[in-house]
Amino acid sequence: MTAHSMVDFSGLNESADEHGFVAVYADGTGSGPLQTFNAGGLAPHLAKHKPDDVRYVVTLLNDLPRVARIDTRRVYATGMSNGGMMCYRLAAELSDRIAAIAPVSGTMAIREPRPQRAVPILHFHGTADRIVPVGGPARRSPSLITFLSLEETLAIWRRLNRCHPAPLIEQLTQAEEDELVVTRKTFSPSAPDGAEVVLVEIEGGGHTWPGRRPPLWFMGKSTHTVSANQLMWEFFQRHTLPEGW
Repeated sequence: MTAHSMVDFSGLNESADEHGFVAVYADGTGSGPLQTFNAGGLAPHLAKHKPDDVRYVVTLLNDLPRVARIDTRRVYATGMSNGGMMCYRLAAELSDRIAAIAPVSGTMAIREPRPQRAVPILHFHGTADRIVPVGGPARRSPSLITFLSLEETLAIWRRLNRCHPAPLIEQLTQAEEDELVVTRKTFSPSAPDGAEVVLVEIEGGGHTWPGRRPPLWFMGKSTHTVSANQLMWEFFQRHTLPEGW
């Protein structure tokens, strides 16, 4: 989608006003309502024309202090679908600038991330997502991009972040309040220089933003009692760039 449509889709402006952070929306490449980021995994006919979106984000981050008061040690990335995939690329290539990421319904599209440091990750995904399925590309998935499965993605980052193999599991919804069961699985770091990897799994959830009503029916169901924005803010507050970065 476009940066403008992401404002309404995510509802992050309301969270920014409530908690006092700056929400910044970036446009991808393309015309009309369908714009994309070069998160990796592009089809060959697109790859030869691929934009350098990592450099684009660097330029954006360098420009932000001119228009707003920015704490450069507290810069975070979130995005939906292809935007979530771009978050993983930023974690891999801009770990000196991005303190933590929170992808929504978007797994990793690059194969061998090499971050300079462990990057905390909070990932949201519905088990009934038919556009970015948890098992990787399927018949309904966009043919222009390939991506890893959810388990492959998180397994790579659990290794990179030096996490314990067993997670702490918490159920975040009650049956009488929400038709979808939402579970948070937290893989904590096993070393001082590690970082946590957290999965918020929405059982029966679709290609949606938790806590927001899906604008189109085919996107599937969304939990209405668990807010991705609130969980992101709580997560981001715990993480800053370590000293020396």
